[in-house]
Parts: sequence; structure tokens; C-alpha cells
Amino acid sequence: MEAHLRAGVAIYNAGGYHAAHDAWEDHWLDLEAGTDDERFLHGLIQFTAAVHHVANGNWAGATGLAQSATDHLAGLPSPYRGVDLEPVRRHLAAVAADAEATATEPPPQLTHDGQAIEPVDLEFEAAAVAAAVLAEEVDAYDESVVEDAVRFTSDGDGGGRFVALLMDFVAEPDRRALVYTRLEEHVRRRRAEVRDVEGLFEDRE
Repeated sequence: MEAHLRAGVAIYNAGGYHAAHDAWEDHWLDLEAGTDDERFLHGLIQFTAAVHHVANGNWAGATGLAQSATDHLAGLPSPYRGVDLEPVRRHLAAVAADAEATATEPPPQLTHDGQAIEPVDLEFEAAAVAAAVLAEEVDAYDESVVEDAVRFTSDGDGGGRFVALLMDFVAEPDRRALVYTRLEEHVRRRRAEVRDVEGLFEDRE
């Protein structure tokens, strides 16, 4: 759970309010309804959605989500799973009271273990989650390229270049398109190598 949690926090802090929930959603859907972890992630998902609606001027949508997120987070200790919930609760209360008024100030950053982490702060496991989320958000990127790149990181000495490119893809938004092009080239080359090896074994059978 921690890798998904940190990935979402970092994406949110980088301004990806809509994308952040994708880092949490798959894990959240597997949790038993009503458990503390389920309510925690559900509340964060709705919190980021409320922030996204405020940014886009959807006051009614933001208000409804703020009220629902508040209900999900009610009673959870702060911090929970390392996330300080008090700034989240204060912002949700403000949005529920007057969503339009909150548009004049930036939303609070999320902290994990006391740090407002950004994508550059992520360790590889969380960066891999973030890379998949970021690829899904942009039509120009093929999600399967990122998925295969993550898989190829276990390829002995050759895996290091995939780790480095995935980390750069997440941490360097200004160079993301260029990094993706290089990542795609390496993935295409490695896929071809895998096909050649598989074909060799098939010929021997």
C-alpha cells in the first residue's frame, strides 16, 4: 500500500489532482468496505477529486465530494498511514462551506511521514506506480511501454537503464516526452530480444 500511497501523494503535490486518485484506486477497490484503510483511501480519492473540481470551477461537484470525503475520514487518527489528515480536513470543511472561495488559494500539500514529497523524492517502487499513472493520463504515451519497462527492470545488468529512465519519466516533467521516446526505444529493442530468444527455444523443441 505504501508505494501506491506515496505515488499518489507525490502526483497530487505536483499538481496532478485528477491523476493522483489513480495511484490509489486499484488498491482501494481491493479493500473491504468500511475498514479504516478503505475509508482513508476513499476519503483521499474524494479529497483530490474535490480539489480538481474547485480548480475547474465545478462548485457543486466540489461541495458534494468535500462533504463525502469528510465523512469517510471522520474518526481516523492523524497522522494515518503517515499522512497528516488535519490540513485535509480543514480544507474539506472550507470547500464544503464555500467551494468558490477556496479557489483563490492553493490547496494544502499532502505530507507523508512529515514530508511534502514530490515525484523526485519517490523510491523506485512508488515511482513505477507513478509512471503507470502518468502514462495513462496522457494519450501520447503507451501504457504498455511503461508496464514492460517496469518488468524489464529485473533483467540483470540491463535493468538499470529501465530504472533510470522510469525515474526520470516521473521526476522530470519538462523532459518527460523526450525521456518517454528513449524509454520506448529501449523497450522496443528489449521486446525484440525477448522474441528472438523465445523463437530460438521454439525452434529447438
